[in-house]
Amino acid sequence: MSASPAREINNLSKDRRLDWMGQRRFESMDAAEILGWGIKKFGRNLVLSCSFGAPEGLVLLDMMQRLDPGARVFTLDTGRLPQETYDLMDRVRERYGVAIEVVFPDARAVEAMTREHGLNLFYESVEKRLLCCRVRKVEPLRRYLDGVDAWVSGLRREQNVTRADTPKVEIDEAHGGIVKLNPLADWSSERVWSYVREHGVPVNRLHAKGYPSVGCAPCSRAVRPGEDLRAGRWWWERPENRECGIHLDEEAEGSGI
Repeated sequence: MSASPAREINNLSKDRRLDWMGQRRFESMDAAEILGWGIKKFGRNLVLSCSFGAPEGLVLLDMMQRLDPGARVFTLDTGRLPQETYDLMDRVRERYGVAIEVVFPDARAVEAMTREHGLNLFYESVEKRLLCCRVRKVEPLRRYLDGVDAWVSGLRREQNVTRADTPKVEIDEAHGGIVKLNPLADWSSERVWSYVREHGVPVNRLHAKGYPSVGCAPCSRAVRPGEDLRAGRWWWERPENRECGIHLDEEAEGSGI
């Protein structure tokens, strides 16, 4: 019996793994071509991460459903999402007939964290905010991705200073060396919204109220004219700290508490 793609990759050095995938050619490929490659290479072991709080994830969901109606999509339910996000999930189910795989944090870990630090610990320090993100998002994601070979994210280089060097395809060392596809890495915000309008892609209603990016309700706000697109996420922190950890390697995440 032949090895799975993930095992085949992990038996090689990082450089050899990139060569195995032919990474150099991905930068010249468009988003649909990269998704088509991923679907062909990994099949049901490829999953799309969609937060339902940014248009990028919905654009990718629409693309993947056009390429493969059976393509898998999952989301992280932190327990602190706004109602508009849950409403969008139901609209997407109705529109595409897709079974969204909802991933929840460990209840005991959430209970222990809030018992020790309170419900709004994330406002107190970067370290406590990272702890909350780790319990509600990072650890559930790691647990979920342990069972797949590759995943798709909506990262774009212009979103934030922390994402400026995002490749279109990479080896995700933080999640066991699986493959990570970032098909929209070189897209502009204008291009994302053009696709939404052209294809009638459903998006979060909070975007119309000035929220370019919607995460947990307490950690998201509308942005002011001229502000960075992600200025409404963890707005009380410096821009270089505005990541939850799911797109950073273990050293960059911070140790938390």
